[in-house]
Amino acid sequence: MNTIDELISKSETRIFKAVFPNTTNHYETLFGGTALQLMDEVSFICATRFSRKKVVTISSDKVDFEKPIPEGTIVELVAKVSNVGRTSCVVDVQIYKEDMYSFDRELAVKGSFKFVAIGNDKKPIPIV
Repeated sequence: MNTIDELISKSETRIFKAVFPNTTNHYETLFGGTALQLMDEVSFICATRFSRKKVVTISSDKVDFEKPIPEGTIVELVAKVSNVGRTSCVVDVQIYKEDMYSFDRELAVKGSFKFVAIGNDKKPIPIV
């Protein structure tokens, strides 16, 4: 049996993506909606790896778009469980942007997503 801290550590999830023209707006920066979709996806994977149960997103909170993410960059999404309740957990997500041809890297977007564990009847169950 793993402790909560061990489960949190083992469930940290990282995804890398390249920012292509089909994901950018007329300013040639990543669409905010695309960033939110990627954040929800990586946080879902993290929450699932943490609980090993069916989970659904029930809220997102304070997503800060701190820097634009230009076309032609690499992004790394990092998701980590930050809070655990009886039936839910909160996953914090950060998106870092990296220049493809240098070592420049900086935090571009951050936010948090809350998940609840559900049983086959779609009702909340203990998350761990």
